[in-house]
Amino acid sequence: MKVIVLGGGVVGVTTAYQLQNDGCDVVIVERQPLVAAETSWGNAGMIAPGHSFVWSSPKAPMILLKSLVFKDQALRFKFSADPRLYSWSWRFLMECTSTKARRNTLLKHRLAAYSQRVLQQVIAREAIEYDRNDRGILYFHRTQEALDHGVAQMKLLESDGQVIRVLSRDQVVAVDPSLASAKHGIAGAIYCPTDETGDPAKFTRALAEKIVARGGTLLTDTAVSGFETAGQNVAGVRTDRGLVTGDAYVLALGSYSPLLGRQIGIDLPIYPIKGYSLTIPIDGQPLPPTVAAVDEHNLVAISRFGDRIRVTATAEFAGYDTSHKPSDFAFMKRVTRELYPAGGNYDRAEMWAGLRPMTPTNLPFLGRSKYRNLYLNTGHGHIGWTMSHGSARITADLIAGRAPAIPTVGLLCD
Repeated sequence: MKVIVLGGGVVGVTTAYQLQNDGCDVVIVERQPLVAAETSWGNAGMIAPGHSFVWSSPKAPMILLKSLVFKDQALRFKFSADPRLYSWSWRFLMECTSTKARRNTLLKHRLAAYSQRVLQQVIAREAIEYDRNDRGILYFHRTQEALDHGVAQMKLLESDGQVIRVLSRDQVVAVDPSLASAKHGIAGAIYCPTDETGDPAKFTRALAEKIVARGGTLLTDTAVSGFETAGQNVAGVRTDRGLVTGDAYVLALGSYSPLLGRQIGIDLPIYPIKGYSLTIPIDGQPLPPTVAAVDEHNLVAISRFGDRIRVTATAEFAGYDTSHKPSDFAFMKRVTRELYPAGGNYDRAEMWAGLRPMTPTNLPFLGRSKYRNLYLNTGHGHIGWTMSHGSARITADLIAGRAPAIPTVGLLCD
């Protein structure tokens, strides 16, 4: 079977890899000159089932309302002329009940935990260097009240198999001594020792090289403009390099998937949420972070990629705009410098902004579309790197006509 995978981010490339392992002839179509050049390039790099809580929670509406008044909020809503922003926001708000948040979080954790297992199988099979750090992730809080609330909340994931440890501030420093100078501003942390980190762009590019070396085709600098259909099937994909045809097709274009889907009557409520990141060279500084961390008060995530630190923060409803200015990064840089004053060369930080493909439920769209040979694997939101490997394996199983290894009730689109 020849399968055309639309999208060369981590989701598309991992899907192509799993399909190729099943014996498929794969073609990856990517509009950028390189794979992993957009969302998969600048994210926090966390493989974090312990971070599976959905954004669509009962407290989200108040956070969005506050962002209209206070400009320093981690979640920022801006009024727009785009009507799809409001239809998406309405669907998002409909998911913000306690019952739905609990259900969606458990589904998300099931996929994330499975995905981590699939990743571990892949790296056991393939020699891929991607700055992996398997020492866990610290989710730390600034006050005892916030820590107690976080621990109570984390019990939901613990009930689903997530390993957690509650640490005092001294124990936090024992896990990562580079936080010693900041420990009096930390009440304690929830430590997920089985969570991990790694550079998703390095991983994706290395995996794509292996796919090509084994006979797969990678069409970069190739923009997709639409589908050719024939009855209940997709007959081909129109690109600026001509028609690309196969037996089956996978839509894995992240934030751009709904633009293509609408052309053939597929409604995908995916909205681009802009996130910001800094990549900070360590440059010989003596105390860089050694364990990934999330400052839950400031919603700043920090990972160590070899000789670099990756810092991410902010979620902004700004449509397809990826522009940025230095002031957008001032807060996250200040927080990181306060936590790790001897951690990196902050004056040489590289600034980046990219789009998270968010769905109202925070769950990706997985499964066959209304066209018999078009499969969806898109809308992975803020932890696409975490969920990519599992959703890739599920997609490959569905195309092969096999039952996936985990229960998929609630995970597959209707």
